[in-house]
Amino acid sequence: MVRSHPQESRPHRRRIAVALVVIVLALATPVAARGSGSVRLARATWDTGWFQAEVVRTLLERLGYLVDGPTTMENDGFYAAVARGEVDLWANGWFPLHEQYLEGVADRDAVARVGFAVRGGALEGYLVDRATAERHGIDSLDDLRDPELARLFDRDGDGRADLIGCNDGWACAASIDRHLTALDLRGTVEQIQGDYSPMMAEVADRFGRGEPLLFYTWTPNWTVGRLVPGRHVVWLEVPPITGTGLEPAPAIDDVPGADRPLRLGWPPNDIRIVAHRPFLDANPAIAALLERVEIPIADIHRQNSRMMRGEDDPADFRRHAREWIDRNQDTVDDWLHTARALQDDPGVRSPAMLPYTRPEDRLRSDAIRVATQRVEPFVTYHDRTYSGFSIELWEEIARELGLEFELYGVNSLAKLLDDVERGAADAAAAGIGITSDREVDLDFSHAYFESGLQILVRDPDPSLLASLLARVRSIVVSRQLLYVTGLFLLMLLVSAHAVWLFERAHNPQFPRGYMRGVGEAFWWAAVTVTTVGYGDKTPRRSLGKAFALLWMFAGYFVFAYFTASVASSFTVSELQGVIEGPDDLFGKRVATVQRTPAAEYLDRMGIRAVELPAIEPAIDALEAGEVDAVVYDAPVLQHHASHTGRGHVHVVGPVFWQQQYGIALASDSPLRDPINQALLRLMEQGEYERIQRRWFGRDPATGGTE
Repeated sequence: MVRSHPQESRPHRRRIAVALVVIVLALATPVAARGSGSVRLARATWDTGWFQAEVVRTLLERLGYLVDGPTTMENDGFYAAVARGEVDLWANGWFPLHEQYLEGVADRDAVARVGFAVRGGALEGYLVDRATAERHGIDSLDDLRDPELARLFDRDGDGRADLIGCNDGWACAASIDRHLTALDLRGTVEQIQGDYSPMMAEVADRFGRGEPLLFYTWTPNWTVGRLVPGRHVVWLEVPPITGTGLEPAPAIDDVPGADRPLRLGWPPNDIRIVAHRPFLDANPAIAALLERVEIPIADIHRQNSRMMRGEDDPADFRRHAREWIDRNQDTVDDWLHTARALQDDPGVRSPAMLPYTRPEDRLRSDAIRVATQRVEPFVTYHDRTYSGFSIELWEEIARELGLEFELYGVNSLAKLLDDVERGAADAAAAGIGITSDREVDLDFSHAYFESGLQILVRDPDPSLLASLLARVRSIVVSRQLLYVTGLFLLMLLVSAHAVWLFERAHNPQFPRGYMRGVGEAFWWAAVTVTTVGYGDKTPRRSLGKAFALLWMFAGYFVFAYFTASVASSFTVSELQGVIEGPDDLFGKRVATVQRTPAAEYLDRMGIRAVELPAIEPAIDALEAGEVDAVVYDAPVLQHHASHTGRGHVHVVGPVFWQQQYGIALASDSPLRDPINQALLRLMEQGEYERIQRRWFGRDPATGGTE
């Protein structure tokens, strides 16, 4: 027998091992990821629906599939693409509202609706603030035919109610116009159109000022999380309308915040996953999973509210989806178990997938589209007009380049960046930080603003007496002093009970009645421990005398501890001194905004801070003397100090934990070099400095207020 040489057999064994590894990996790889590409996921243009897309994406990944996307698409573009098999699915189908997009699709049978992510909970309608509705008996849109009632909501002085409606071109805008025409309301009600997101943010601000409100919205949406139906606002009923091209609108049960069925003017919609039918037929595991996905509309409202409070980065959307899945793990595990049972069939294979091709680029006019997001003082929005540092700077850049542009607003940073990346916007100007992660998918202009954190403190009180009283007040309400005082009073109370129990039966100085007896004993304990010792009350029983002796000795230490603690509070307060920078924050009462870089910085530095939901209550706490300083984004604090807070507060110290802001552009955008050149010219001409001083009132070299 001829044996192989050991050295000659090693390559052969290595080849066998490699082959086995390849076979094992092939068998372990999920169907859709095995030689057939990935699941091509789309999402709608409205960011209030992106949470559902992220939940579906995460579920597909946990089932073991690779997911390409989600890619943002217009409604008509998606339905045409999914019918052709150029994209596999999305989680943003609204029915019956989206039936109109299927009318022009050649192969409607290739479009499948799967499950009910939200069953019957997608509503549209009109709302007014509850106070105005109850005061004037308004419960129907038809009530606004009365000119006196309509004038309650008139903000532009034309005598007609200003109804905050939809963007021009949205389907709901045409529906609102048909409602107003059919109900003969054109003479008393006017639909106000513009950028819906900032208009509704302004509506929420007006609610805080107690102004009358009249607006259109839909659910799920952040608007009904901020202005809650039944608590802050009420739905208006829409009388039956026929012959206007609108879908019949039946009375709807269980309308949030309503105590009876209401006709809202639109039929309720189901939010459903829409997919390419051949894709589902070839992937039964995915079909089984999608059929079971259901997300409570209240959870979508909560996520939308978090988005509007600043959790609007793409990473935030992904985290929100993971957190929701973790909270509903038992239900999700059941969905995945059912789907995985169908993955065991080795004969199931996904069809070869065509590379995803986007719909044809939209037709562009000479004007470019610029996306923005309200973030004061970079971008402000009032009466359908944008202003702010970034807006004014962009206008100067456009003037330098001779650019015509169309400005529109969005809700979230995630959508702002996505619109630029996918070409829906040519540029984005707001308060956009330049980061390495964002540079992967986008380009940026030169940095036009260096931001970071800064400290806001109260102006010193010119009155010596007022300053002294403020210092005493801050000491009196300090946590240390309150703790020591409470402990001292507790010990006096325990001592009073002890001596009363020993003496009450034989000593009339300590009456038998509980309230009077303990009260007299408390007096005795206080004068004894302070060594005053009036002698008007003395124990007579042996146990009482023994306890009195013990209390006298203990009193030296108790009272000494109390006086030392009080003195320490005053001394520490004096030693802490004036806040002039980050190093002076230790031991101070500091406020900031939760889930922001400022909160992260303070936590990392070990500085305990009061975290509030927004910057306004933090500043209010500072001005009321409840905290010593506010730490937050430098431009926001500088703007407040030089405008609303002038004469009350000021910023101190340098800007720290710095970040640079720029104009976001698509990768390889032809606008990048011209914008950079225009920006540099504005800096050289002094125009940039003028704009900066106008909005921040600061010296760019030092970061201090003027």
